[in-house]
Amino acid sequence: DDATSLASRLREPLAAQVLALMEAEPAADVRELLEHEARTAGRIMTRNYFALDEDVTIAEAVTALQKRSEEFEMVFYVYVVDKRDHLVGVVSLRKLLTTPPSTQLKRIMVQDVISAKTGADQEEVARLVAEYNLLAIPVVDSEDKLVGIVTVDDVIDVLQEEVAEDLLALAGVSAEERVTTSALRSLRLRAPWLLVNLATTFLPAYVIFLFDHSIQILPVLAALVTMPMGMGGNAATQTLTVIIRGLALNEISSVTQITVKQFVVALGNGLINGFVAAILGVLISRRWTVGLVLGLAMLINMIVAGFSGVLIPIALKKLRIDPAVASTVFVTTFTDVGGSLSFLGLATIMLKLWA
Repeated sequence: DDATSLASRLREPLAAQVLALMEAEPAADVRELLEHEARTAGRIMTRNYFALDEDVTIAEAVTALQKRSEEFEMVFYVYVVDKRDHLVGVVSLRKLLTTPPSTQLKRIMVQDVISAKTGADQEEVARLVAEYNLLAIPVVDSEDKLVGIVTVDDVIDVLQEEVAEDLLALAGVSAEERVTTSALRSLRLRAPWLLVNLATTFLPAYVIFLFDHSIQILPVLAALVTMPMGMGGNAATQTLTVIIRGLALNEISSVTQITVKQFVVALGNGLINGFVAAILGVLISRRWTVGLVLGLAMLINMIVAGFSGVLIPIALKKLRIDPAVASTVFVTTFTDVGGSLSFLGLATIMLKLWA
């Protein structure tokens, strides 16, 4: 699996040269693994596993393991197959060593085996290993024939890779970019994302433009409008990070329950920050009405941030779009529009009432 990972990162001519230098059997295994799609169980699995027929006895299994021990880097489980190599069970080493020698494997094996298909996403494989506390997970093909295993060390690599990619995606940075990436390559990777963000900034800008008359009457509004917009974005990022993590770890069982909880958190944060913002608004503008409007706008946008931080990533997940990649743009747009619209809208009403 390590050789496969290395070969997949090399350009075709160089990868072919590396494979040519390897022994025939390992090279053939690498070529076979490379036929599977990237980021799947088939690509990250190893063919180095210990499997025996279901009719084999414990004594025969122990003898076989002793004779072939040098073939395997690590043996976590004995996988049990039938005459056609279908995975039918698994036996732990502890069970193997504490069972009478004459017992057949099929008598003690666990039949309900947690396994992954070759085409399963590597993130799903990692989730299964973590959820069931496995040291390795068997990989089967479309006919349920055992073709490999994914070990826990490879799962750790997957988790590190996925976490890094999610963090980069939240910041709008491609996983392909490194510190050593050339300036031109970095520009090509970052520019499209920034252009998308530029397009979304026109919405809150247009909202502010709609209230230019109110800003002309009370210029301090132009300075204060950034407060609910910025705080809404910060609050939404907090919620978004928690929800994306929950989706990745499959921790979200009830959308309603999560939404209600985040609403309560948003309401609490809105009241606290709204109160502080109201005081600052009064001190800056010398008008208690402006402070009141700023506090209310902060409360409203905190609630908008809470809802958008929950519902947008969940909706994207339902649409089979990676929420870590696409959520930030939508959530930021919602909070910017929500903050500017609520503050300037309430300010316009205030100006009409207390003109």
